Amino acid sequence: MNHTKWWVLLCLLIFGGGCNTLADRQENDLDVHVPSEWSSLPDSDQPVGHNWIDSFDDPVLSKLVGAAIANNFDLKSTAARVEAAIAQARIDGSGLWPQLSFAPGYQHTQVRSAGFGSAQFSVFEGLFNVSWELDVWGRVRDFRQAAAQEAEAAHTDFQAARLSLAARIAQNYFALQEAKLQTQVAVQSVEDRGAIAQLVQGRFKRGLARGLDVRLALTDLANARSQLAQARNQTQLVTRQLEILLGRYPDTSSLNNALANTASADSTVTVNQPALPAPPRVLAAGLPAELLGRRPDLIAAFTRLHAADARLKSTKKLLLPRIALTAAGGTRDSALTDLIDPRAVVWNIFAGMAQPLFTGGRIRGSIHLNEARVEEALNRYQAVALNAFREVEQALAAEEWLREQEEVLREAVQQTEASQELALYSYRHGFIQILTLLDSYRSTFNAQSAHLAVKRQLLNNRVNLYLALGGGV
Repeated sequence: MNHTKWWVLLCLLIFGGGCNTLADRQENDLDVHVPSEWSSLPDSDQPVGHNWIDSFDDPVLSKLVGAAIANNFDLKSTAARVEAAIAQARIDGSGLWPQLSFAPGYQHTQVRSAGFGSAQFSVFEGLFNVSWELDVWGRVRDFRQAAAQEAEAAHTDFQAARLSLAARIAQNYFALQEAKLQTQVAVQSVEDRGAIAQLVQGRFKRGLARGLDVRLALTDLANARSQLAQARNQTQLVTRQLEILLGRYPDTSSLNNALANTASADSTVTVNQPALPAPPRVLAAGLPAELLGRRPDLIAAFTRLHAADARLKSTKKLLLPRIALTAAGGTRDSALTDLIDPRAVVWNIFAGMAQPLFTGGRIRGSIHLNEARVEEALNRYQAVALNAFREVEQALAAEEWLREQEEVLREAVQQTEASQELALYSYRHGFIQILTLLDSYRSTFNAQSAHLAVKRQLLNNRVNLYLALGGGV
């Protein structure tokens, strides 16, 4: 075979060797049955919004989420991992290109000889080397594709981390608002119990109450003060946690100042009057199959499965022969001007092929290793998918029950507040004992506290539902 035919055959191998395709995988190829609709299907046509934070209609929350995305150190760390994955993909793909190196040098030698004095020699050299593995079978391209898909998965991880951070900010913000409202309820409870204690002590001085009544009223007042201290402690705990998410030093004053600045910029915001936003109306969850192509962690897991397929394909091609072109050359001369004379350059080109014959099981072991990693990635994707379905179903069902619970507790608050007034009137006129009066106030406090807690749980569950459905921010 002459040189022309050899080069034609080589070009056909280069351009045709990488045509093998990867495993044909679809996102919905799961080993579990996926129903056509959610079992807890809400009656609504409101889709998942691109920025679900706006659905709460709270400018303070929107400001906090924006600040966290800009300053949170964990998110910045995730962004750095994306840059590292992109750089690694560039490194892994460099094998497709010729590798060229140039090594200039200078050598100075002095030789001394008895009776003849000394002689000095200076030599300049410029050497180059070129190597290029011809990716005949597409092994390097498969390797580069795997790295590119892993970089894509890392970027999707960043989107998931961004979404998760927004959810944590929202839930911590709701917890802070609830803690402040719980503190207000506890303050009112202390004032009410203090008024009862004074009432009982006055009746005791007039001989209308027993000493036991006084002790019971004072005990109830002490318990109310303990609940107030607990509420204030919970407020500072949640505040410092929120500041950490915002990338700030955990000093409660810094967050309060930030909230005050937000309020001054928006006349509709009143920081001194904390309030939980009204839960958004019922959300349409779409179809279970749509979740596979929308939720970031599912997309990342599926992309990593493709990357594992590509690495396995690349590893199998290690059994095939490698064809490489190498070229080396350069010149050495005592005169620097002669070094750059192209006529003085000596060079050679070599084309060779290397076929693995015995590697001690290294290649076969690498193949088995990557086959196991493909199986691992496949099962991880299915596990992530099942967990995603569970989170959506769970959040949809929980919203229904939490809305019902919130309505019942709202009614309980109204009833206990009305019974509290009746109990105070009845005690003043001697119709009931002190324990009945104290129980009515405790019932009011417990109902108000439970109502605030379930309102926050309803908001948290809505955030979880947005997170489970892969809504954007």
